[in-house]
Amino acid sequence: MKTYIVIPAHNEERFIAKTLNSLVSQTLLPEKIVVVNDNSTDDTEKIVNEFVNSYNFISIVNTDSSIDHMPGSKVINAFNQGVNTLDNTYDILCKFDADLIFPLNYIEKMTAHFINDKTTGMVGGFCYIEKNQEWVLENLTNKDHIRGALKAYRKACFNDINGLKPAMGWDTIDELLAQYNNWKIQTDTSLQVKHLKPTGNTYNQKAKYKQGEAFYTMRYGFIITLIASIKLALLKKKPSLVKDYLIGYFKAKKQKSPFLVSKTEGQFIRKLRWNKMKKRLI
Repeated sequence: MKTYIVIPAHNEERFIAKTLNSLVSQTLLPEKIVVVNDNSTDDTEKIVNEFVNSYNFISIVNTDSSIDHMPGSKVINAFNQGVNTLDNTYDILCKFDADLIFPLNYIEKMTAHFINDKTTGMVGGFCYIEKNQEWVLENLTNKDHIRGALKAYRKACFNDINGLKPAMGWDTIDELLAQYNNWKIQTDTSLQVKHLKPTGNTYNQKAKYKQGEAFYTMRYGFIITLIASIKLALLKKKPSLVKDYLIGYFKAKKQKSPFLVSKTEGQFIRKLRWNKMKKRLI
């Protein structure tokens, strides 16, 4: 199977070489890697160009956006710029972050999941962060969720979900819509990826209400939003975030922010969420 990788990068001079070194050393190499240099003001472009000159399957796209590190729209707009430079002959499309070190068999094992089950639409490993000189699971989500840092899509699934939404919550919406279209989400606990920069460490303060806005635009409704807000805040060990999430939700509701999913998709999403919560209570 042919794998294409797109890596949005904004001021990643400390990490991008480590990410690319781990990818060019894979037991199964990708066909193409596109790094989207998104308005970096450091040496990201220079470092990537060194790889471009050394590997004929790596290319760079330079794009300009806000210098703020905002979750959601910025990274997906950059990702889409990279996708637009690719042809359509791939089998697997990956959106990887620029601050990861992949185990050398990552692409080989990821590809095997797609080959072994034709109904698998998405595959991913798990992010580990360094704490007290040990690599530990970055425990921000359930084990059945693929982190936004390391998404991989079967082409048919990517097409069915109409690509990625340029909004906060894109990395939840993609999985919900994949399941709506009868695709399976496959996670692999043996694929342990080193995440060199813990999630959210450099997010702009303006982003603090974005999560609540995302819950609204995904048509969660208030009760599921409240439960999801409490759960996420506790996982992040910051209970005060519940207030920010709820403010964001009601802000989006008051402004009548456009929904990212249809009414039918919203009904499916709420039903799926309730069923998962019930299973965990039983």
